[in-house]
Amino acid sequence: MSVALTMLALACVLGFVHLFLAAHFVTQERGAAWNAGARDNTPPLQGKLAGRLDRAFQNFKETFPIFAVAVILVTLLDRHNARTEWGAQLYFWMRVLYLPLYAAGVPMLRTIVWLASVVGILLVLSVAFAG
Repeated sequence: MSVALTMLALACVLGFVHLFLAAHFVTQERGAAWNAGARDNTPPLQGKLAGRLDRAFQNFKETFPIFAVAVILVTLLDRHNARTEWGAQLYFWMRVLYLPLYAAGVPMLRTIVWLASVVGILLVLSVAFAG
């Protein structure tokens, strides 16, 4: 398995970490009855940590599909190289770092880490378009 595909698999695991952390703290705040119910009347989150983890998960869901498509594309085109390896690793490790930064409420560094993860995606995509 290529480095990029390994990073994609690890990013899937990271997605579950996001899901379970957000779900745990949101359910802790809103209650098990809300979690098991239809959630028609969802109250806003009051606690900082639950809200931050939920927003971090939403943010992950915005970039992960693009990363996944980029990795799958270079795999189908058989164009893995050092740039795809570095880009995929940059995306994954920055997303790992992003979660605790968001949970802790660190503003500027969190944005820089997010930008670095996007650069990782662009590195992978650039190989797909390099023809």
